[in-house]
Amino acid sequence: MTRLAAFQRVARQYADIADSLLVYIEEAHPSDGWVSSDAPYQIPRHRCMEDRLRAAELMNREAQGSAVVVDTMENSSNSAYGAYFERLYILKDDKVVYQGGRGPEGYRISELRDWLERYRSDLEASKAATVVHV
Repeated sequence: MTRLAAFQRVARQYADIADSLLVYIEEAHPSDGWVSSDAPYQIPRHRCMEDRLRAAELMNREAQGSAVVVDTMENSSNSAYGAYFERLYILKDDKVVYQGGRGPEGYRISELRDWLERYRSDLEASKAATVVHV
């Protein structure tokens, strides 16, 4: 949940230039599988969409103010984005413009923040350069 809190801080900081979305995928450490000793919740492996929706509701409660969507039971989002089990992306005009490393080791909220800061600077520069002559 520490990473979720850090993500939410960045999402709030850059809400003026970017929308944020959390995609709940399969549980990385299900209570009936590869258990993590520091997991804040005991969530069993999802056997149906209702299981996944119940688990996503926990994330939704923790991430109030963030949009949360749920991956399919076929794990199509997880597969398409290569998340397995955590990854940051930035999409612009339906294209991936930033792909973070695979979590947990490659998950770098600082890289996300740096990209958004450069993007904000570019936006400000382009606004300042707009000249209209009629």
